[in-house]
Amino acid sequence: MAQTLRKDAAANRERLLHAARDLFTSHGVDVTLNDIAHHAGVGVGTAYRRFANKQELMAALLEDALDELEGFARRALSEPDAWVGLVDFLDHSLDLQFGDSGLNAIMSHPALADDQVREAQTRIAPLLEELVAKARRQGAIRPDVEQSDIIFLQAGLASIRNRSADVEPDLYRRYLQIFLDGIRADRTLTPLPVTALDATRTHAAMTQSRRPSHRRG
Repeated sequence: MAQTLRKDAAANRERLLHAARDLFTSHGVDVTLNDIAHHAGVGVGTAYRRFANKQELMAALLEDALDELEGFARRALSEPDAWVGLVDFLDHSLDLQFGDSGLNAIMSHPALADDQVREAQTRIAPLLEELVAKARRQGAIRPDVEQSDIIFLQAGLASIRNRSADVEPDLYRRYLQIFLDGIRADRTLTPLPVTALDATRTHAAMTQSRRPSHRRG
């Protein structure tokens, strides 16, 4: 009986996470835990036994996404050709970011605690830094490219994707290719006018929308 209850609890948890992904994709991340429970076909009480609140559910989604993202980064690092690894990481991470997990929207939502968002930096940034450094050592990319450039690229592509998804959901890939062509080392390089941000300043820039404004209205 106990094993059956554990299986039922695990199944309900997965149904709730799947329903949250569906609703976040179709209605945005401001839906309620009650909405998610109804969409999952489970009782509201069951939902609150699995997750105390929507923040806890979003944290679980973020954890799952970070596990996937870390797997992509480690696989990219194991690829002997650093350029192939970097492109593979970008392809898969962008699919995750724009896919049904809604990673981009989840990470920017104020319902998540700051330490949960910082976990993304702690886990992923060092791997991405290592991947970019490997590509520089192999001469695959221009020597002034940094891991923060990749992060800001993803943010820029997210903006393009948000504006064009209803017209052409894959339009962002055009600009991804333009970027990739621009960082390859096998061409004449134009000096970059601004120095790349370090990891701390990148994190501050990427999470500024989460911080309340102190300006007087």
